[in-house]
Amino acid sequence: MKNLATILIRVEDTIRTALARLDRAGWTILLLVDEDGVLLRTVTDGDLRRLLLANRDLESTLDQLEEQHPRTVSRGASTDLVLRLMNRCQVDQVPEVDEDGRPVDLHLRREIDQPVLLSPPHLADEERKFVEQAFATNWIAPVGPNIDAFETEIAATVGMRSAAALSSGTAAIHLGLKLLGVGPGDRVFCSSLTFVATVNPIRYLDAEPVFIDSEPGTWNMSPAALARALEAADRSGNLPRAVVPVGLYGQSPDMEPILELCDRYGIPVLEDAAESLGATYRGRAAGTFGRLGIYSFNGNKIITTSGGGMLVGDDESLIERARFLATQARTPAGHYEHDEVGFNYRMSNILAGIGRGQLQVLGDRVERRRRIFERYRSGLEDVEAIRWMPEPAGHRSTRWLTAATIDPNATDRDLRGIVDSLADAGIEARRIWKPMHRQPVFAGAGYWPHHPRESVSDRLFETGLCLPSGSGMTEQQQDRVVRRVRERLAAPIRTWRSATLSLG
Repeated sequence: MKNLATILIRVEDTIRTALARLDRAGWTILLLVDEDGVLLRTVTDGDLRRLLLANRDLESTLDQLEEQHPRTVSRGASTDLVLRLMNRCQVDQVPEVDEDGRPVDLHLRREIDQPVLLSPPHLADEERKFVEQAFATNWIAPVGPNIDAFETEIAATVGMRSAAALSSGTAAIHLGLKLLGVGPGDRVFCSSLTFVATVNPIRYLDAEPVFIDSEPGTWNMSPAALARALEAADRSGNLPRAVVPVGLYGQSPDMEPILELCDRYGIPVLEDAAESLGATYRGRAAGTFGRLGIYSFNGNKIITTSGGGMLVGDDESLIERARFLATQARTPAGHYEHDEVGFNYRMSNILAGIGRGQLQVLGDRVERRRRIFERYRSGLEDVEAIRWMPEPAGHRSTRWLTAATIDPNATDRDLRGIVDSLADAGIEARRIWKPMHRQPVFAGAGYWPHHPRESVSDRLFETGLCLPSGSGMTEQQQDRVVRRVRERLAAPIRTWRSATLSLG
């Protein structure tokens, strides 16, 4: 809600006062009220100019304005109603008044019409310096000082010995799996509740994904499901070549029991921290618990290079081999010599420059997204249908995306209707990832639920959504989202079957 005191004026105020108030407020409208604070009319700079053209001087008072019935909406009016009124009356500002006619808010078209995106890029001030440096020195290819520096700076930030800057997080997963020895016919256990980029590289290597469910406490890989899956694989003599836990929506998995299980069976871990750079688990950076870890710098991530990724690890020989494979596996020689198939996976020096600038504000971006989450939780704390993604003890999430579930027994609004309604208001929300074990492309793949008769990832998909969480989001934009969510969830409770899915 805006500070309306800056634009309130009275009939005894002068034109000079009104012009000064417009200038200071930076808005294009003032609200003229009587001695009781009741709205009389709106006043624009055009209204003031017309008074001056009618031979009024700057010391003339505003009682010279013509009477005008203000176009207003009542307290709590929906954004749809406000926008319809704006369009019908061809105005860009509509005051909101209480039951006594006093203004309590001001709706602006630019805020209603401007899309609120889920997680748009948020550039800082330092990126340009590094990019211009790349142009000035002609280092624009996938080699150069920005790449070397970005790798060093990422490794230092997360506490690993080495890092390789690559063209995407997907490329990092592909190379990571290959470096861990995954090949045709192998099995890889990985989180089911994730984006498809986690799983596609398994198929690139002609290996077989086996999906592991989430657990309720973190929404990430279930140690209970993993334990049963590994025990069964050991009995059958077909242990996986690698395990890939995913840090979902800015939060690390519960890595300690996952690592204990993998160590027991001698299985290496590739940690997919594409969504959780900046998060910590028991004081240690997400992405640093496995033999290898990966980050993504896609345009929607907490920091971005527009597109790119990073493979990190403490085994410097593995990371050096990743760089070799990522540059077409060219053997050092006086000519182009290749003994094996490589990939064109290196990051460009220009994009690495963007990443260096972004990395300088990673801490600020984490704090900003955590504040956005807390503001959502505070603004919607009395809405019984909402349950927020948990943050267990020992975890510190970045809240890359504010994620929640909607209790279908506490509202008569279905999840698809809520997302569509937000879209109608220019607000981008998104459902929780559809689990990989339900994707047609992986039909027939193995799946291990959290408990034999409970699939957590299925329940989260059926009830979960993500709200706009960009670190450049304004409070006014967040207020729009909160109001719209309230409008959709403030509905009579109706009977609905539980969204908790059972297996068997």
